[in-house]
Amino acid sequence: MSTAEQAARIRAFRGMTRAGTRSLLIYRGDLLTGAVTLVIQVVLAIAVWRIVYGDRGPVAGVDVHTAVAYAAIAACLQSVLLPWQFSSLPMRIRNGQIATDLTRPLGLMWQVLGQNFGVLLGRLPLGAIGLAVAGVIGALVLPPSGGAFLLSLVATVAGVLVAMLCNLIVSMVTFWTFEVGGPLIVYRFGSAFLSGSLIPLWFMPGWLRSSVEWLPFQAQVYTPVSIYLGRLRGGEALALVGVQLLWVVVLAVLLELVWRRARHKVVVQGG
Repeated sequence: MSTAEQAARIRAFRGMTRAGTRSLLIYRGDLLTGAVTLVIQVVLAIAVWRIVYGDRGPVAGVDVHTAVAYAAIAACLQSVLLPWQFSSLPMRIRNGQIATDLTRPLGLMWQVLGQNFGVLLGRLPLGAIGLAVAGVIGALVLPPSGGAFLLSLVATVAGVLVAMLCNLIVSMVTFWTFEVGGPLIVYRFGSAFLSGSLIPLWFMPGWLRSSVEWLPFQAQVYTPVSIYLGRLRGGEALALVGVQLLWVVVLAVLLELVWRRARHKVVVQGG
């Protein structure tokens, strides 16, 4: 591939990213509703964990300040990574626009990933609002060190990649079913639980935690938040970041395999 072709594909990817962001920002009412919903979710999560702890000391080695901060940050991160509408792919498959997408010089998967990345960028202000509210009511804590903060940023980026790949793989079900609402709802709530967004893995029974650790979901929320809070340090933290990167590779390969099968299922409704 020539340098000119590479530059053209990069510009096309940027264009899809901008389109994804604009598709989100154009519906300002939905953004406002999402911001209010997230603020309520953050406030309720903080209140619930404070009530659960009450006057108790640390539970499973986790004090109330850490548990509350985890709940607030996890809720904000999950709201950014798991939008209700992952991408326009299901709609484009149903109405036949997928035929046009397949003729473009930029591959379909890169088109969709660019659009999804744009949606994620558009939702970042929502997460920032939730974190600001949590900070105002004293629910946030600082990381134990600058190194923990930097590693948590790396883990967050890796978690974003894992989430985007998982979201896209689930959206690909539309090639076989044309209606993906049910699978998306199951995935949405399953991911929220298995990623540690609702309940940190620290508090899960041993058998359940060992099972969850074999899945990619903990890479989305639990790993970056736990590193930020200092619950994962040193070699253990680096090992889990390595697991995140491994899942990125595995999911990318799985997505390619699913896409190869899906190309044979492309049907434009009506003919």
